Amino acid sequence: MADATLAAQRRSAYGKGAAGRTRREGLVPAVVYGLGAENVPVTVPSRELGHMLASAAGANTLFTLKLDGTDQLALARQIQWHPVKGTLLHVDFVRVRADQTIQADVPVHLTGDAEGVGRGGVLEQFLYTVSVEAKPADVPNSLEIDISALEIGDAAHVRDLSVPSGVVIMNEADDVLAQISAPRVAEEEVAAVEGEAAEGEGAPGAEGAGGEGGGESAGGE
Repeated sequence: MADATLAAQRRSAYGKGAAGRTRREGLVPAVVYGLGAENVPVTVPSRELGHMLASAAGANTLFTLKLDGTDQLALARQIQWHPVKGTLLHVDFVRVRADQTIQADVPVHLTGDAEGVGRGGVLEQFLYTVSVEAKPADVPNSLEIDISALEIGDAAHVRDLSVPSGVVIMNEADDVLAQISAPRVAEEEVAAVEGEAAEGEGAPGAEGAGGEGGGESAGGE
């Protein structure tokens, strides 16, 4: 996990108007809380924070907040962005301790070209992140899995991920990360053949049309 130092200043003005003025000054309204300490409304530099969140660690960046002459470790959570401009609107910083584990969502990247895709299969990824538990400094930026050997019908599971020491994955081991499905054209052809077979089995005269008792029953009533 990346470590970034960010200067934070206490703020005393609140409300929509004050927040707008703060943003025009190149700052982002934020709050620091957690670990049983007081909630502290602060401002942080918007440009610097944006660059740090755009790093490989993203939302799992471990921040060292310079606040009131102290260094406070924190993670950015509840990050609010402007829906059109893409600018930062507000951030919650949650205090953490370097010696205590936390839970975080880590991106999963597939690497390699699956053999099954080369044979016409379709790659489907079901999990793009997994939840891990680790000390803040040990949380990986991402986890990779090589899918080169996967053939049509094969799948990669959470248990197949290799994780660094000190990191525990919280997802179920049997959860499917990705799989190589059969080509849709082939699936449609199989379905069509099965459908024709089913129609043939149920066609009139296929079985018992002139069987014993068939005509007698009809005429007896």
